[in-house]
Amino acid sequence: MEYEALFRKATGLQAPYPYQVKLAKEPWPDTLDIPTGLGKTAAVMLAWYYKRRVQKDAATPRRLVICLPMRVLVEQTHSNINQWLENLGDWASAAGNDKVSVHLLMGGENDLTSWADFPEEDMILIGTQDMLLSRALMRGYGMSRYQWPVHFALLHNDALWAFDEVQLMGAGLQTSAQLESFRRSFILGSNSRSLWVSATLNKNWLATVDFKPYLENLAQLTLSPDECANNVIQARREAVKRLSRAQTALTTENTKAKAIVYAQALTQEVLEKHLAGTQSIVIINTVERAQAIFGALKKHSPNAELLLIHSRFRPPERKALNQALSIPPSTEGPGRIVVATQAIEAGVDMTSRVLFTELAPWSSLVQRFGRCNRYGECNDSGGADVFWIDQDSELTNPYAADALALARDKLMWLDSASPAHLPATDEPSPLVSVLRRRDFLELFNTDPDLSGFDTDISIYIRDADDLDVQVFWRDLIQGVEEQTQPSRNEICRASLSQLKNYLDKRKGEDAAWRWDALDGKWKLFREKVRPGLILMLNADLGGYDAELGFSPEKIKYAVTILPDDSREQVEESYDGDARSQQNHPVELALHLNDVEQEMRNLAHALELSPKDAEATARAGRWHDTGKAHEVFRSTMTACESMAAQKNTLWAKSPCRGRHKRPHFRHELASMLAWLTHRASEPNADLIAYLIAAHHGKVRMSLRALPDEKSPETGTRLFARGVWDGDTLPGIDLPTEHIPDTTLRLDIMQLGESAMGSSWSDRVQRLLAAQGPFRLAWLEALVRIADWRASRKEQEDRA
Repeated sequence: MEYEALFRKATGLQAPYPYQVKLAKEPWPDTLDIPTGLGKTAAVMLAWYYKRRVQKDAATPRRLVICLPMRVLVEQTHSNINQWLENLGDWASAAGNDKVSVHLLMGGENDLTSWADFPEEDMILIGTQDMLLSRALMRGYGMSRYQWPVHFALLHNDALWAFDEVQLMGAGLQTSAQLESFRRSFILGSNSRSLWVSATLNKNWLATVDFKPYLENLAQLTLSPDECANNVIQARREAVKRLSRAQTALTTENTKAKAIVYAQALTQEVLEKHLAGTQSIVIINTVERAQAIFGALKKHSPNAELLLIHSRFRPPERKALNQALSIPPSTEGPGRIVVATQAIEAGVDMTSRVLFTELAPWSSLVQRFGRCNRYGECNDSGGADVFWIDQDSELTNPYAADALALARDKLMWLDSASPAHLPATDEPSPLVSVLRRRDFLELFNTDPDLSGFDTDISIYIRDADDLDVQVFWRDLIQGVEEQTQPSRNEICRASLSQLKNYLDKRKGEDAAWRWDALDGKWKLFREKVRPGLILMLNADLGGYDAELGFSPEKIKYAVTILPDDSREQVEESYDGDARSQQNHPVELALHLNDVEQEMRNLAHALELSPKDAEATARAGRWHDTGKAHEVFRSTMTACESMAAQKNTLWAKSPCRGRHKRPHFRHELASMLAWLTHRASEPNADLIAYLIAAHHGKVRMSLRALPDEKSPETGTRLFARGVWDGDTLPGIDLPTEHIPDTTLRLDIMQLGESAMGSSWSDRVQRLLAAQGPFRLAWLEALVRIADWRASRKEQEDRA
C-alpha cells in the first residue's frame, strides 16, 4: 500500500500534507518543526508504521516511544493512535498477537506482561516524560524497582523516541539530548534514535555538553515555501486572531486571600467577551488559580457549560473531561467556557472563538494561541480574539521572570496572534541540572544506599517548581495491611507543594502511607516529600473532588473510592518470589531446559550475534541452579500437596510460604555455582552477571542486607541468605551435567581471592566493556526468556 492510501485509510482525511509524505518516505530527520494544528502526531506515528510494517525498514526501530510533557495529552494521543490502527486493521489490545499493540506507561499499574514480554514485536509506547525518562534513567516512577533494568533496556534499544511539544519539557529536554548522545557513544544492543517535535523548536535548546558536537549535522524537517502557500495550510497560518491586553491584570493585591478578587475580575471580563453558541478558553498558570476562577464562573454564569482542565485528576475523571471536550458546544445554546492550565497548551485538539491567557514564556504563548481559531474556522465570521493577562514581576511562578519579560516585550508590539505574524522562538535554553556521563553510569546500580534511599533523578526530569508525586485514596476503616497496590485508574498526580500542603493541613492524623519494598508492607509516611513517591491517602480526610481535581484546602469531605476490580500488585518485597510460587509444580531440570530454549528462540527472532546468543542461552540454562539449595527446596515442599516430593528438585511449586532464611536469593547461589565450575570459559563474567541479575535483585553489588543475621558460626561470610560453605546437589540436564557444588562467597570481599576478582571489580569491568545499554539489553532478554518459559509451563499444565 502506498503511503497516501494508507494515510487516508487510517485517518479518514482526504490526503496527507507534503511534509507528512516526506517524513514517511525519506530517512528520519532529527527534528520536526511544524506549526500547531497540522497533524504532527499522525505524521510521526504513520511514518513509523509505514516504514516498519510496509517498507520493512530495518533502520526504523521496533518500538515507537511517544514522550509527552503532560498527562492530559497522553489519553488523547492513545485514543487517536488506537483508532488509526483499528482503521488499518492492525491493532491489538495486548502484545503477543503479531499486530501493533499500544501501551500506556503511566505508573501505578503492572504493565510488564503487556509489552515487555515481547521485545521482538512492533509496538507503540506512550507516556509522560516523568514515566518515560525516569525509566530511561533506571529509576522508573510508579513501578517495581526490580523491573527498572528491563524497561531501561527496552527503552534504549530498538526504540524510536518522539519527544513531542519539547518547549514544555523543561529540564527533561536537556536530559533527552544527553541520553541521545550517550546512545551514540556507548554500544547498543539494537539501533535506536530520537526525534524532537514542536511548533516552536529552537535547535539550540539541544546544545548540551555531550550533544553539542552533533548539533551542526542534525537533519530538520519543516514546511517548504510551497507548503506554506497551500490553501488549507495558509488558512491556518493566517487565521484571524486579534491580539490585545486584557483589562484584568494579575497583581500582588488581587491575588491575596486565595486570589478571590482576581478571579472575580477576570470572570467578569471573560463573561463580557464570551459569545453564545461558541467556545471560550481561559488558560491560567497555576492549578489553584484555575480552580478559583472556575468557582467564580460557576457562581456568575450558571447557564454556560463550564469545564475545568488540569493535570491533577484521576484517569476516569480525565476521560470524562476529554469526552466532553470532543463534542463541540451547541451553536444554539449559551456556549462553553473552558478553564485550563498549561495542560491544554499543546497537543489537545480543540479551538475557541475567544481566548484569555496569563503571561507565559513565548514558546508557551505560541502554543496557547494555537487553541484559538485553530483551523481558520472563524475567518468568515469576523475572526477571533486573544487577550493576554499581564502580571506583576513578583508573580512569575511557575516561570522564570526573564522569560516572562521577553514574552511581554514581544506582545507589546503585536496586534495579531496568527502563526504567520508571530516572531520566531529565540528564548535561551533554561539553566537546569545536566545529566553527565559519570552520573548516568552510576544509575546502573539499582541497589538503594545503606539508608534505604535512591539517587534523586527528579532534577533531570522536570524543573524544580514542576515536580510531581502520585497519590491514591482508600477507605482505611478496615485496616491498612490489607490494602493492595493501586491500579492506574486510582492514581492522581500532585505537585510537591500541593502534597506538602495536604499533609500540613492534616498534621496529627494518619494521612499517608508508603509501600516499603524491603519489608513488603505499608508504612506510615513521616518523611520529606520527594518526587516519584506513590502514597496511599486516607479517603476520609478529603482532598479530591471529581469536578475540581486534587484540592487539599477546599475539599474536606470524603473522597469517592473507585471500584477495586482492576487493582494489581505493582511492587514486591525483596524476599518475594512470586514467579516460583505457581499453581502447577515444575521440575528444576525441565525449567532450566525450557528457559534455554526460549532464549535461543528469542535470540533468533532478534538476530543476536552467535556470541551473544550462546552467552544468553548458557545463562538461561544455569539461571535457577540455586533452586537446588536446601532453603529453597524446603520452601517448595512446605505445603501439603508437595509434602511427598521432598527428594525432587523443583523450580515451581504451589507452596506459598517464605524462605526460612530471610532475604534468601536463589539467583546468587546460581551465580556462585556457575563461577565455581565455569569461571575459565569465554564470557564467564558476563554469563555470571546475567544469571545473578535475572530477578533484578542481585546486580552490581554483593553485600549482606542491613537486618541480615550472621550464620551460627560467626566467621562464615554471608549475603542475601546464602552462607559460605552451603552446598548444592548436582543437576542432570539434556546437554550438560552440573556437578555438586560447595558455594564460596570470597568474591563479596574487595581485592583478589581464591575465586579471582571481587564481584564489584567484575561487574565494573563488564559495564565498561559492554556499556550500560547493551549489558541491560542482554540482562532483559534472559529475564524475558524466563518469564516466557514459566508462563508456557503453567499454561501447558493447566
